[in-house]
This record gives sequence, C-alpha cells and structure tokens, in this order.
Amino acid sequence: MAERPLTLTALAWSIPGRGQKEIAMFKKLFGFIVLGIIVVLGISTIVLTRDGELITPDGSGTIALGAGTFEAFELPDYAAAAVTSDYKSYFVEVEPGIKVHVLEVGTGYPVYMQHGNPVSGLLYRKVAAELPQDQFRLIMPTMVGLGYSSKIPASEHTLENHINWMGKALTSIGVEELIYVGQDWGGPIGMGVLARSPDLLKGAVVMNTGFIAPTEERALSTMHATVSTPVVGEFLVEGFSSIYDNIQQVQGDPASMPQSVKDLYARPVNESGNIKAPLALMRMVPAGPDHPSVPQMREIEAYAKSLDIPAELVWGMRDPILAQGLEPMKSVFPDAPVTETEAGHFLQEEVPSDIAQAVQRVHAQVIAAKDEASEE
Repeated sequence: MAERPLTLTALAWSIPGRGQKEIAMFKKLFGFIVLGIIVVLGISTIVLTRDGELITPDGSGTIALGAGTFEAFELPDYAAAAVTSDYKSYFVEVEPGIKVHVLEVGTGYPVYMQHGNPVSGLLYRKVAAELPQDQFRLIMPTMVGLGYSSKIPASEHTLENHINWMGKALTSIGVEELIYVGQDWGGPIGMGVLARSPDLLKGAVVMNTGFIAPTEERALSTMHATVSTPVVGEFLVEGFSSIYDNIQQVQGDPASMPQSVKDLYARPVNESGNIKAPLALMRMVPAGPDHPSVPQMREIEAYAKSLDIPAELVWGMRDPILAQGLEPMKSVFPDAPVTETEAGHFLQEEVPSDIAQAVQRVHAQVIAAKDEASEE
C-alpha cells in the first residue's frame, strides 16, 4: 500500500496528546507565520522599489578657479587621507539641486578623467599621483548619484541626463581643450559630452568600456541580465547585499580593493540616504536595440568612429565584464596602440602607471600636432 503524504494536520495528530483544540492552534500559528512572512516581503518590496529622492549635498565656503567661484567641499577624513593636500574639491551646480562634485589637482594641459559605476572621481587618484602635476590639470568629476555628487531618483538615471549634467559641469569650469580618459560608464558619458562639444577633444586614453550601440539582444553580463528584472534587482543589489561588498571580485588582483578603498566609494552612497544609483546605472546599460540608452549610444558610436586624434587603449584583460570589449574598441580606434594588462575592471587601482604613461604619450602627440600646425 502506498504511503499517504504527511500533511500539517497529520503531523499535528501524530504528536502524542494533541486534540482538536491543539490542532486548531497549531494551524492558526502556522497561518500567522505565513502571513507575517508575506507582510515582511511586501513591505520590503515597497521600500526597496521606491524611486528615491533628490539629496543635495552642502559645501562650505568657496573656491576660486579661472572660470569663476565655486562652492567648496571639504572631503571627510577617510577620503582626504587618500589624496594630497593640494587637491581642490568643489561642487558645480548644473541644475537646481543637481551638484557635480569635482576633484582636480595640478596645473597645465587639461585632462578630463571620467569614472563609471559604482565608484567616483577618486578612482583616478593613483593615476594622478603618477603624472607630473606641473604639466597637467587633472579634472576628476563624479557622476550624479555617486560619490559626493547629488543623489537623484532612480528614474532620472538616463544616459541623456548624465551626458547633459557632465557637459554642463565641464563647460562651467572653463576648459577649452583636453585629453579625455574614460572607463566603464565614463566611456559613453565622457564621449557623449565631447560629441556635443567636439572642439574640446584633442586626444584620448580609453579603458574597459564600450562605444558601440547594440544591434541585437544581448546582456553585458549574467549579473546585468539578472538585476534588470524589477524587484529581483532591488533585493540582490540593495537588499540582501551591497554592490560594494564583492567589488573586489571584478579585479585581476582582489587585494587591490581592500576595505579602505571600498569605503572611498561605498560610504558616500550608503550614508547619503539614497543608494539607487548603482542599480539604476546597471539597468542603464543597453541590452538590445530597443533600450532607452540606444539613441545616445548611436550618437556616441558615430562620433567616436569619426575621430582622427592621438589615442591609446589600456585594457584590463582579467575583467570578467569588459575584457571582451577590447576587439570592438579596436574597430573604433584601429590605429591606436594597445596596452594589455593583467588588471581587472577597475584597472586604475591596479595599473595606474600604465595609464599615466599612455596619457603622457598622447599628450606628447597632441603638443607635437599643435606645434606643427602653428608652423604652417
């Protein structure tokens, strides 16, 4: 004879001395537990899927630059310890309540260094340390939503918005020409800015990013595909863990992201009251030709392919996300020298000297071209 399945009622009856009253109490208690779990999950879902709110940071005092006076921002001690005392730290308000935090150091030829997700302008501090600061003005702005820049609702994280905000910041600080250095989202956002101000760009160093708009459905990574699902993404990135907890896993050398470095990027977001940017920026990555970011990506792709400037590629070949992007990038810059490294995704933390050397070589070509043009 086949065994009967063990139901809750049968389980209760199997307990010696249990009567109908005890069974009813048992079932009621079980119902309350299930209801409690449903309520907790429902509340968690509502909280996690909120759009977030605008959070505008406040500075203290002012700082004078050639282009005008800006709101100064004193770095917290843990961040100030990561840079030298001659760094300038200030806000550029690009729209009411939307402030872009800018770090810069040095004087000389402007170098615009754009980071991506989920870090900040501090990502370039090691590269800056490798460059002669009497020759370069190193400009390291932080994307809105990250670092010490304003935090915004998740729905406002669009490629168009980020290009516009960063473009206004760059215009405000009085740059007439520059060398561009970009990685991750700093690639499309930075190149998008320059596509709309083409006279600025004289040379480029490009790292682990992409400029080509998708023509078919394809996720950048399994994680990007997973978090694109509503609610699932919120629970994975904002609920069960933080994107910063395991950021070392995308590095060639995980030791390049110790807790002190993670804190540089995580604390300003986690302590702000709005942690929506990392997930929103992951969802901003186009996974197919119908994605909302695609019109801007097509504009960026066309512009990048039209460039005839000194350029170099520096690539982290142990990047689990964008190592695969090197060959497509070679098609954009077919004549650019390539430095392949054993670094991972955030190669600024692992091979800053390789990046700095590429900047110097590109700068030498820019100056040589300018001298040649002046002699004609």
